[in-house]
Amino acid sequence: MQKIPLIIAILLLAGCAATTTIDEYRSSDRQLDIEVNETVALLGRRDAGHYETDAEFVECVGDNLSSTQLKVLPEAELMDALYPWLEPRTAPKGLLRMRQLMQEGPLIKSAVKDYGIRYFVWLDGSTETAGQSGSMSCAAGPGGAGCFGFATWDKTSIYEAIVWDLDAFSEVARVRVDSEGTSYLIGAVAPIPLLTPVKNDACKGIGQQLHNLFNPK
Repeated sequence: MQKIPLIIAILLLAGCAATTTIDEYRSSDRQLDIEVNETVALLGRRDAGHYETDAEFVECVGDNLSSTQLKVLPEAELMDALYPWLEPRTAPKGLLRMRQLMQEGPLIKSAVKDYGIRYFVWLDGSTETAGQSGSMSCAAGPGGAGCFGFATWDKTSIYEAIVWDLDAFSEVARVRVDSEGTSYLIGAVAPIPLLTPVKNDACKGIGQQLHNLFNPK
């Protein structure tokens, strides 16, 4: 009867930590200057309904950036301001298309100016689950109910941020974050989940790296 608590203690100490790797590219060694009245806008990549970057992740990155000196325009507010040009079928996939939209659509150019959008950050990626093993069974009887067993699964979060400077219509930076770890479910009367926080760690990593890119003035 001593083994289950020991297993739980070991997993809590070592098994549920995520391993996070961050890669960054900048077009210049200097930080990106941003004035107090200028805004960083965030948007998740979407592709006509069958592919969508997790809105929860985009919101998490926005919350991390908003806690700093940066002025951040949330995704929902950005999409409302530029509707319908940022819908999956119409959103620009490259800077040339973005430039064309702003030249051809005075309403887009006006909204970008009104919100003070200087930098446009595309967030692209997902969290995947794989490598599931083990089993769990639950039953109820005269003496009560309980679950017994042991299951594990691997989770990987891979996200990339692409930063556009809308003043110069140029790509100025890319940040990629890979976070992976193993989660566990232990059946010891009641199921005990020990979940690795890969998505949260990826959010913090990409949020901190984006913050380090900018130089608020």
